[in-house]
Amino acid sequence: MQIHLSPRDGLPIYRQIVNQVKYLVAAGRLAPGEELPPIRTLAEQLVINPNTVARAYLELEQAGLVNKRHGSGTYVSDNGSPLKRAERLKLMTQRIDALLAEARHLDVDLEEVIGLMRQRSKNMQPKEGE
Repeated sequence: MQIHLSPRDGLPIYRQIVNQVKYLVAAGRLAPGEELPPIRTLAEQLVINPNTVARAYLELEQAGLVNKRHGSGTYVSDNGSPLKRAERLKLMTQRIDALLAEARHLDVDLEEVIGLMRQRSKNMQPKEGE
């Protein structure tokens, strides 16, 4: 599981972890029943306090996205992703807001951002024969 933290994001670290795990589940990159890294292991990887990871995992558990099995670990819920379209759009809205704020700071106007997004989307499309 790849989690990337950004101190410039403006979001608390635990919230960044929660959002990224939600995204990984919604995108199918974390499957139902898949184990998340132990709290201490993920904290060491991210070079953060284990309490921060524990807080993120607790929030994910309260949202029904993961299940904690005492003595066994934390697993993606077998009930499928509770992330409905509204939740996925909420996650995308947060990412768009961050992108637009950064564009504003870099003096890149909206039309340029949209153009870049279209270009990147086109570049990500599979080529014929792939």
